[in-house]
Amino acid sequence: MSQDLMFLTETVISGLMAGVMYSLVALGFVLIFKASGVFNFAQGVMCLFAALTLVGLMETFDLPGWVAVILTVAVMAGVAWIIEWAVLRHLVNQDPIILFMATIGLAYVLEGVGDLVWGSDVKVLNLGIPQGAWDWGLDNLNLYVEKLEIVAAVTAGLLVAVLAIFFQKTRVGRALRAVADDHQAALSVGISLRSIWVIVWTVAGIVALVAGVMWGSKSGVQFSLSLIALKALPVLILGGFTSVPGAIIGGLIIGVGEKLAEVYVGPFVGGAIENWFAYMLALAFLLFRPQGLFGEKIIERV
Repeated sequence: MSQDLMFLTETVISGLMAGVMYSLVALGFVLIFKASGVFNFAQGVMCLFAALTLVGLMETFDLPGWVAVILTVAVMAGVAWIIEWAVLRHLVNQDPIILFMATIGLAYVLEGVGDLVWGSDVKVLNLGIPQGAWDWGLDNLNLYVEKLEIVAAVTAGLLVAVLAIFFQKTRVGRALRAVADDHQAALSVGISLRSIWVIVWTVAGIVALVAGVMWGSKSGVQFSLSLIALKALPVLILGGFTSVPGAIIGGLIIGVGEKLAEVYVGPFVGGAIENWFAYMLALAFLLFRPQGLFGEKIIERV
């Protein structure tokens, strides 16, 4: 294998792994939108809040990692219940823009609570996840892949499989889709809207915890983690807001595309193309396929 081909392979693999990290955040958006019709702007902050809670419990009470993870899952379930009790139950059957604005307010509340309880300093998260580069020798050439990103890829694959089964094969999953279609109709057939929303926000909180752990292990737990939600938006546009597999495929396309663009196109346009490539690609999709690759095309007849 030539040196140029090895470099291209490294770039593609690096892009795939970065795309998986984006997809972990996008999964939370898809989960809530698919199950309740709410675009949860607070999902990125939920990743931050979950990671802050995890590392805060480990540092404050000197807890083992697995105990802190279990307690953090319980905290996220409590947050889901509070969100349903304080916000969602009062907005049943309201316009989507009202629910969206409510999640913007929720994002600021969670960020403020996280700062108040755990502080704003950068925290190191160590759960024993392998770190550093994996050197894979091939034909006297070395291929470097981040071990953390490999773990993230495997984790994302398992999450997609579990969520796909959950939505398609379980009674609760079908009830979630019914709630997303029409709140009042779901209530009329005996589906408990309160229970469904608590379940879906709890699962989204667990997904946020997984994403927060991966990103926190990679770059430290800091408040800039909440900004990764912005990079998840192009992923959603490409994959579709209602597709769990689409979140993964969209993330991989974004990850590989921005790495290749930075390496091979960046030098001709002054660099830094990686920062805005995803948004330009998303804009192109909005023009020609606004529902995304796997999203549901909605046709309204009047």
